Amino acid sequence: MPLSEHEQRMLEQMERALYAEDPKFATALEGSGLRTYTRRRVYQAVAGFLVGIALLMAGMVAQQIWVSVVGFLVMLGCAVLAVTGWRKAPKPGEQPAAGAPHARSQGRQRRSVMDRIEQRWQRRRDEQQGQ
Repeated sequence: MPLSEHEQRMLEQMERALYAEDPKFATALEGSGLRTYTRRRVYQAVAGFLVGIALLMAGMVAQQIWVSVVGFLVMLGCAVLAVTGWRKAPKPGEQPAAGAPHARSQGRQRRSVMDRIEQRWQRRRDEQQGQ
């Protein structure tokens, strides 16, 4: 059951008030951070992999086996981080796992927030009618 126009206006007012009162908290609720976090993690892993290659080569040039081994281990660890980070990254348009909400555009984010609030409202209403 969709929200009435009055209920939608009330929710929009509450959203605006939340953004005005605490913008950091409101942005955290939008949840675009998961995709950004995984992308950043993959980029860091790629940079670490390149550092590992540099260490491996430097160890070979300096004939220091331990430096080459450390470089290889850094490469291996960063490759694992990159692959696991890439797999955890939600695909564009895909619904995220519960507890990690995000969406591609701000309009979708607001709509998904509205959908969740509407679902909770409906659940409460059903529970009250069941009692």
